[in-house]
Amino acid sequence: MTELPARRLLLVHAHPDDESINNGATMARYAAEGAHVTLVTCTLGERGEVIPAHLRHLTGAALGTHRRGELADAVRALGVSDARLLGGAGRYGDSGMMGIPDNDDPGCFWQADVDEAAGHLAEVILEVRPQVLVAYDDQGGYGHPDHIQAHRVAMRAVDLAAERGHRIAKVYWNRVPRSVVEAAFERLQDALPALPFDKSASVADVPGVVDDARITTRVDGSAHAGAKADAMRAHATQIVVAEPYFALSNDLAQPLFTTEYYELVRGTAEPGESDLFAGLGIEETS
Repeated sequence: MTELPARRLLLVHAHPDDESINNGATMARYAAEGAHVTLVTCTLGERGEVIPAHLRHLTGAALGTHRRGELADAVRALGVSDARLLGGAGRYGDSGMMGIPDNDDPGCFWQADVDEAAGHLAEVILEVRPQVLVAYDDQGGYGHPDHIQAHRVAMRAVDLAAERGHRIAKVYWNRVPRSVVEAAFERLQDALPALPFDKSASVADVPGVVDDARITTRVDGSAHAGAKADAMRAHATQIVVAEPYFALSNDLAQPLFTTEYYELVRGTAEPGESDLFAGLGIEETS
């Protein structure tokens, strides 16, 4: 295997599009700086709601195949070359929203054995040997079963990899500080008449919102705002972008953040962190 860069970041996401919405600016920034960025996506989002009328014929496996292509375009826009599907393409199916019969499908990710799925992720960890991992919190940010399961699998894989010789130094959860979201929605109200959306979302619709005190790390990706927006546009079945805002299938406008926020849950945070690798003493050599 070719020698990897000194800094290595691994992100775990549930569906295609989650990576661009949550971490697009972060991924683009670190890729541009020469870090090795690995994305592991757990499902192909086969049960996602499709926005464009001309693509609404896509369902099930056909939608998953299409969204896999969108994911490839998105990571290319972010400058990321190492994107993988957990256990291989189609290993775990989309579970649908919480509380619907799709959750009971034995092939869906929600029904997956956590240790088995975490074993697949641990293999990636042992291959790439990242110092930093980014995942969701125990509610998956907003309660989607695949996001919750992605959290469980990611955290278990961290432990399994440690047992096999590679300890990840820092584990972060995706977060957004409440004050930032509230201020962004105030600005959104003024911008809404000029946007292609009828209404705005609310703070409650944004996943991962927490009190500001829980934020340990702020990653300024504003220099890569265009790459994040392009990556989000690549997920055309799921997202409509009108910078600096976007909407999902509910047609509710919400802010497109280019500074992204995290809570360190394993490892030691430096005061006022602005770098996921802060305190690790790792510098790129080229």
